[in-house]
Amino acid sequence: MLALAHSAAMLGIDGYVVRVEADSAPGTPGFTLIGLPDRALAEARERVRAAIVHCGYLFPAGRVLVNLAPADIRKEGPAFDLPVALALLAIDEQVDTLALQRFVACGELALDGTVRPVRGTLPMAIAARNAGFDALLVPSANAREAALVEGPLVYAVASLSDAVAVLLGHGERFRHTARSAASGGAAASAGDFSDVRGQSVPKRALEIAAAGGHNALLVGPPGCGKTMLARRLPSILPAMTAEEALEVTKIYSVTGMLGEDAGIVTTRPFRSPHHTISQIALCGGGATPHPGEISLAQHGVLFLDELPEFARAALEVMRQPLEEGTVTIARAAGSFTYPARFTLVASMNPCPCGFRGVRSRDCRCDDAAVAKYVAKLSGPLLDRIDLHVDVARVEFDEMLARAPSESSAAIRARVEAARALQHARYRGTGYAANAAVAGRDVRRFCALDGEALELLRMAAARGHLSARALDRIARVARTIADLAGADAIGPPHVAEAIAYRSLERRGLAA
Repeated sequence: MLALAHSAAMLGIDGYVVRVEADSAPGTPGFTLIGLPDRALAEARERVRAAIVHCGYLFPAGRVLVNLAPADIRKEGPAFDLPVALALLAIDEQVDTLALQRFVACGELALDGTVRPVRGTLPMAIAARNAGFDALLVPSANAREAALVEGPLVYAVASLSDAVAVLLGHGERFRHTARSAASGGAAASAGDFSDVRGQSVPKRALEIAAAGGHNALLVGPPGCGKTMLARRLPSILPAMTAEEALEVTKIYSVTGMLGEDAGIVTTRPFRSPHHTISQIALCGGGATPHPGEISLAQHGVLFLDELPEFARAALEVMRQPLEEGTVTIARAAGSFTYPARFTLVASMNPCPCGFRGVRSRDCRCDDAAVAKYVAKLSGPLLDRIDLHVDVARVEFDEMLARAPSESSAAIRARVEAARALQHARYRGTGYAANAAVAGRDVRRFCALDGEALELLRMAAARGHLSARALDRIARVARTIADLAGADAIGPPHVAEAIAYRSLERRGLAA
């Protein structure tokens, strides 16, 4: 007899519905699972058999065949355990086969029939809704996550017996009705800009970065406050839109970072990986492809402290994501595209010893050593960083000053006003901020008047600016004009944008 159940699987960070087809035939007892299962899924045969028996149900006699369709896409993970078990029980009509067609089920089975949580429940639930299903069977620990999706009824089950009870018409007590709209599931940096004494130029640069979504590089000696400044950047970023929050939540669901009490992630992510991180961990991939840190920082901040200490191969892979907002991972199993629209904030010392330009300390580095240190970062990578900001040490008297610094709330108000102008400007174009404007549209949206254009021409003649750097200066100038509430980009806006290309002015980023 043939039985059918439905589950869902992941392709990148998006889900798709999988048909679980089960059949039994007379012959020598056996259990075959096909449909390109991975190792963890192939082992589902033994988990499912033990769970069915321990829960007191009959395992189908004869040769059992289970197919996961579509059969040309590799299936991964233990989330198919529950739907496979239900399909096998439907063969002998131990569950209502018609009722089973309403549900998309997922969950890992323990040998005693307990249903364990799985990753990616949110995108799976979205896929089920889009495919027209009106009910979900999920592990109890994933119920709140699945309930974030409006539409399908969510039934939270703790065991295989609970799932069978739902299919037999006793599901009301397993129905999950709480729907949470928000959660601070992705931890952001703590602190407020009012904690920072002095540093007016770096603060201004980070305000511009927040207003236009620009990348920033902080260059200064040890102890000058680079990390302190970077960790406070999320506090001045505008609130995420509903679409951004859902996309971030999907990524954290796929990586298993939401937790049992998760809701929609509304706090912008702040990721700060150690400089020993591998290329795969930073950008994603692996034998079983998964999102990396740049995707976990989606719509938030990726902070790379001591940038030259990171492996050059890992940094160079970021060039595509910084330009396009996505990262594509190609493997034998297929090609996967993950979102990577983040604000990069990096920090570095001005020289190997860290004290070049500090009056109170002697620098031991000659010009050749400094050039070699900066050369660890390629020109194309530095081209993709809009703001190169010099951060000086704060004088002792300024650190002890009692006058309060400007708060994050005050800065965020200006940032949100600038973002509102950009939202109106780019309505219908697909751009969310000035930094995302493609090169072909820079002349259209970041047009310079005659005097401003002449100033940019002089900078190009005197400096080491590439064509990409000129476009980025125009985008930054557009953001500075937005912060000033100006319709047109004027010479003061371009002059300030040029001032934030310090490495090129010193000839170190060529």
